[in-house]
Amino acid sequence: MLRYFFRRFMYMIMTVWLLSVVSFLIIQLPAGDFVTNLASQYAQQGRQVDQARLDNLRLRFGLDRPVYVQYFSWATNLLRGDLGWSFRQRQSVEKVIGDRIGLTAAISIATLLLTYLVAVPIGIYSATHQYSIGDYFSMFVGFLGMAMPNFLLALILMYILLNAGQSVGGLFSPDYMRAAWSLGKFIDLLKHLPLPILIVGTAGTAGLIRVMRASLLDELGKQYVITARAKGLRETKLVFKYPVRVALNPIASTIGWELPYIVSGGVITEMVLNLPTTGPMLFSALLTEDMLLASSLLFFLNVLTVIGTFVSDIVLVIVDPRIRFTEREA
Repeated sequence: MLRYFFRRFMYMIMTVWLLSVVSFLIIQLPAGDFVTNLASQYAQQGRQVDQARLDNLRLRFGLDRPVYVQYFSWATNLLRGDLGWSFRQRQSVEKVIGDRIGLTAAISIATLLLTYLVAVPIGIYSATHQYSIGDYFSMFVGFLGMAMPNFLLALILMYILLNAGQSVGGLFSPDYMRAAWSLGKFIDLLKHLPLPILIVGTAGTAGLIRVMRASLLDELGKQYVITARAKGLRETKLVFKYPVRVALNPIASTIGWELPYIVSGGVITEMVLNLPTTGPMLFSALLTEDMLLASSLLFFLNVLTVIGTFVSDIVLVIVDPRIRFTEREA
């Protein structure tokens, strides 16, 4: 077991390094750089820019150096905990994304927990009560959740809440927007979290309900379940001891996809709800070619994917005894 975890952890480290290279190179793909983009903006505004000043900026930010030199400089600083300098914000990347990373992590973790805590029990109930009213209702809600884009659901709920006289949008009330962290601000955050968690987690919950239902129905039709039921094994014990554990495999394996999807897949939703998270910031950094900020945020999403996959591997070993047996044989 420990050897399995160690091997997976080493794969994770190598994957993170490769993804850091890919993240940095993707940002370099568009023509030009931040200085070129800045000059273009000035030209559109009718402002004259001295070419010497542009060259100075390019030299100051190291944009005149080859891509591989820029990467090694960024990667070396990254290992020291220095994410670089945001060209557009004119401050360190750590300071720019500091508060947003925490809020993004809070929304992501809460959404992930809600998604699995809701989807798994509903999927089990739907599979064990096939063709019942509850099954039809859960499938209807599931299809509706998958068909409706999150940003559209956000607009509908915002319209309803605004007409009801409720304050929507953002994660804080105006009084706490720029205030220092305190117990009052934390409580205010908790009051604003349910709406974005509900909206961002709707599609993921709907999809997992269908996966859990289909997987469990497949297991319930297998010979070992029929045999155990014929021998008089109690239904609840039969279902939860064997079929549910096996049916959880595809659910556990999707954790690696859900974490980055919650962050990156909800960018439009976060912009509609005016959430101070990393999604809108990444979108803005890509538009303005703020290279180090965009690279750091993209790398953050990649790390989330790798961590999610590592967690999936651990959960699969815990849930499925067959994987533990295979590892011992290996």
